[in-house]
Amino acid sequence: LTRARMAVGKNKGLKIGGKKGAKKKIIDPFTRKDWYDIKAPSVFKVRDVGKTLVNRTQGTRIASDGLKGRVYEVSLADLQNEPDAERSFKKFKLICEEVQGKNCLTNFYGMNL
Repeated sequence: LTRARMAVGKNKGLKIGGKKGAKKKIIDPFTRKDWYDIKAPSVFKVRDVGKTLVNRTQGTRIASDGLKGRVYEVSLADLQNEPDAERSFKKFKLICEEVQGKNCLTNFYGMNL
């Protein structure tokens, strides 16, 4: 009778991965994000357009690079602080070109009627 022998101390899967069947921790994705203010160009009466989310700077990924190039669509009524229906359907596209601190500075990008 011969017995099959297992190699002792060769369980590499447990050594590298940790506990057998261990689950990855579930983290809320919003804990890794920062809020930035969107600023309209100085042509408009209202400079504060809104806020936007972006992943925090981590390693080589810089938060400001994730914001640059984003396009925001804002109605003319919101930009001029006038709630009349005549201006509410005209929408301006603003593109983020620069980030200063927690402010996202935008420029005119287009318009929809």
